[in-house]
Amino acid sequence: MSAPAILPGATLGVMGGGQLGRMFVHAAQRMGYFTAVLDPDPDSPAGRVSHRHVHADYLDEKGLAELAGCSAAITTEFENVPAPALAKLARLKPVAPGADAVEIAQDRIREKAHFSRCGVACAPYAAIETQQQLDAVPAALLPGILKTARLGYDGKGQQRVATREQLAAAWAAAQRVPCVLEQLLPLAAECSVIVARGADGTMVHLPPQLNLHRDGILAVTQVWEGALPREQAQQAIAAAESIARGLDYVGVLCVEFFVLADGALVVNEMAPRPHNSGHWSMDGCDLSQFELQVRTLAGLPLAPPRQHSAAVMLNLLGDLWFDGDKPRTPPWEAVLQLPGAHLHLYGKLSARPGRKMGHLNLTGASAQQARGTALAAARLLGIEPF
Repeated sequence: MSAPAILPGATLGVMGGGQLGRMFVHAAQRMGYFTAVLDPDPDSPAGRVSHRHVHADYLDEKGLAELAGCSAAITTEFENVPAPALAKLARLKPVAPGADAVEIAQDRIREKAHFSRCGVACAPYAAIETQQQLDAVPAALLPGILKTARLGYDGKGQQRVATREQLAAAWAAAQRVPCVLEQLLPLAAECSVIVARGADGTMVHLPPQLNLHRDGILAVTQVWEGALPREQAQQAIAAAESIARGLDYVGVLCVEFFVLADGALVVNEMAPRPHNSGHWSMDGCDLSQFELQVRTLAGLPLAPPRQHSAAVMLNLLGDLWFDGDKPRTPPWEAVLQLPGAHLHLYGKLSARPGRKMGHLNLTGASAQQARGTALAAARLLGIEPF
């Protein structure tokens, strides 16, 4: 028998105070919940808008006890929250996603093993944890990308290598921590699928999202019928659902894929939380990824999301706040004159190059309209066209 739903009026807790936590908090508050955030930063984006902000480290015993004491259920907003903290909280209150799923997502070696167990293809790879494993790397994996097994995101902890000598040097530069070497594949595109799975096994998904990365950071997401060929889209959805089911996952999960030159799909990685590529759903869909996160955490019904507008999401990095070395304010007034422009800024107090400051959603009645408006916005902001 499933647990009773946690209804509006209760307090929902979140580990982490970044922008994803902020948007979860807004979604929960809009539905009538109170919120509590645990984050060590007194100026964290989510903490500043939550009803309660627990200023504590993620492993602080008193902070965890305070969050558990005031929350009916607890989620996480980024994948590097220590899994032991989630396990400790789960002994006191419902936690979704669970520590086991988050722990797998934190380790590329375990993550890839999980993909294989679920029958989902990933790029050919080798785990490198010892000198013997380094020496035994198959020549077919070069050229490749060496990735640290833990704590890599937005392109961090990744080095391209073409020879064994470069591989050895890259591993030494990474302090010989556990890594994976992935074969460099001919990519045509990248895409992602966001699924939401309830404790009862019910699963729904957002439409597959076509993504463009620059310097390892997501720059543009485009979503409309036909953005991906139907067969590819269905394959990506089935793979994401298999990965979530194999984890017995509860919550919102993003699975990212590479689309190869021959049209084949291989899984890249998963994120046990809402994802940058799902931000378009806040304005292009009747259920955003953050409302789905609230529903999975609270045990509410999961209705299939319906996209009502073609959508493009532009990531707004801190570079846009500078003209060379000179600080500037981006031209929001001109941008917001565009039809279907929806600005989301995260309340961060200072901009710096590469920092995610917000996103801009552009919606339209057709793919052509949404894309045209997005390109106009990109010109105004100084974002490279796509």
